[in-house]
Amino acid sequence: MDDPVLRVQSQLTARDRVLLVWLYDHGVLTSFQLAHALFPSLDFCQRRLRTLYRLRLVARFRPQRADGGSYPYHYVIDQLGAEVVAAGRDERPPRRDHARVERRRWTSSRTLEHRLGVNGFFTGLAGYARTHADVRLGEWLSEAACRRSGVFTRPGDPALVRAYQPRVRPDGYGLWVVRGGGRVPFFVEYDTGGEPLSVLVHKLVGYREWFAAMGRAWPVLFWLHSAARERNLRRMWAETPPLVPVATGARDHATTAGLCPAEAVWAVAGGDGRRSTLADLSLWVLDDRDPTGEAA
Repeated sequence: MDDPVLRVQSQLTARDRVLLVWLYDHGVLTSFQLAHALFPSLDFCQRRLRTLYRLRLVARFRPQRADGGSYPYHYVIDQLGAEVVAAGRDERPPRRDHARVERRRWTSSRTLEHRLGVNGFFTGLAGYARTHADVRLGEWLSEAACRRSGVFTRPGDPALVRAYQPRVRPDGYGLWVVRGGGRVPFFVEYDTGGEPLSVLVHKLVGYREWFAAMGRAWPVLFWLHSAARERNLRRMWAETPPLVPVATGARDHATTAGLCPAEAVWAVAGGDGRRSTLADLSLWVLDDRDPTGEAA
């Protein structure tokens, strides 16, 4: 009996497999995001995506702009692609309607913009690492993965951490690795500007409780809608200093300066306002371990 997963395996490159895993884990990515993170050019990326599309490994859709025209192609996992990822992880095959459900979810989702924003944050880091040999994105976990029981357990205390259900829902977790031994585990809070700043401040209470349960504290990065919103949030923290490591960055400032989240866009709460790179935030990591519990 012909197995479509086995048939397509020989046609996949290592980069294809990374791309499929990202779509499976993170839902939806645009052609521009994938090109920046994984390919030397947009044209090269689009040609490869067309091949993966013809192989029925990925599916795509193109949202319409309210003022006319359309956005670039948005890519999601197709059923065969989901089965390839599951096989590579030695997991049970996904449901037969997995890809259809996921595609419908994102083509009609009101949270599409937020998800693309979060994924753009991480593909920005991956794109920077692709052209800078001294750093790499060692881990990227989705919001759903961050909520799984035991993901951040360290040896010796699985019962404690698994019994604790965090009150916060990070938009993602990452591990930034610097050649020479520097490591920055971090959580991301991607702000669209729609929530009151008091909600953002209150999230740190949940992080403080979570870090206490884990016995470690990692930087929480607030990637804010605008520089004005960042200034207002930092004023609130000046009155009530956060009790966990926190840094803020503003997307409009970074865009104007031509910088990505790996570069000097982060201002540490309680600091003098000077901007630090992501690698610099290793100074604020307490008990630097990755999710597998391995020491840095």
